[in-house]
Amino acid sequence: MKKDNQTAHSGGVGFFGLLGILFIALKLIGVINWSWWLVTLPLWGGIAVVVILVLIVYAAAALIK
Repeated sequence: MKKDNQTAHSGGVGFFGLLGILFIALKLIGVINWSWWLVTLPLWGGIAVVVILVLIVYAAAALIK
């Protein structure tokens, strides 16, 4: 009997996505009076982590050279 290899995929919204949705909802119902760039800031969190990691790798490569 042959077994099929199956992988489980977890999808959905991450931490930054949930925080962004929360801030947008609070802004729309008037609980917070922040500017829109501050409200959407958590949505850029994932990109910021990637950019920081790339900068660290670049700096480490420059130090090794």
